[in-house]
Amino acid sequence: MLIIGIAGGSGSGKSTVVRQIINRLPKDTVSVIPQDAYYKDNGHLSPEARAKINFDHPSSIEFGLLVKHIDMLKEGKSIGMPIYSYLTCTRAKETIALPPRQVIIIEGILILTNPRVRSRLDIMAFVDADADDRLIRIIRRDSEERGRSFDQVLTHYEKFVKPMHLQFIEPTKRYADIIIPQGGTNHVAIDILVSRIKMNLEN
Repeated sequence: MLIIGIAGGSGSGKSTVVRQIINRLPKDTVSVIPQDAYYKDNGHLSPEARAKINFDHPSSIEFGLLVKHIDMLKEGKSIGMPIYSYLTCTRAKETIALPPRQVIIIEGILILTNPRVRSRLDIMAFVDADADDRLIRIIRRDSEERGRSFDQVLTHYEKFVKPMHLQFIEPTKRYADIIIPQGGTNHVAIDILVSRIKMNLEN
């Protein structure tokens, strides 16, 4: 089993990179764990308190559960991956059954901030993108998927996304084995990463 961590700032193109990797590997060889599934359940908070949650801070993630699930997959066990809703800031009662496969990809902005997660990764990649490109993607995503107005997106970016990126996410670039500039459009870097994965699958 090969465990790959793909980090990078919000809107950097991580999901696109993951899709490109999956498309270039044999069918049913990859299981993907999105960090977003492991946000702490905040159903006990008032709507006003939920609106103030800092999703870009490492304390928002239940890393203990994520590490436990990584270890279970390494042991050949399936996991019940949480389902998290940004709209309600809560976890669903249901979970998603995720089987152990030859390649496990863990994707998210904060995954390289946690030493216990890093110690379980065989390959660490950081998807890099210019701040203005990331902001454009964030505006489009948050307005379409999370129901935020343009002003709400910009306020959230200034208050949470930008300072947390500079404090926590950008520094984790130094842990990366490979840096992928321009995200999913950097086919050369993705080819290098996929070639490394295929070498492992063939051994």
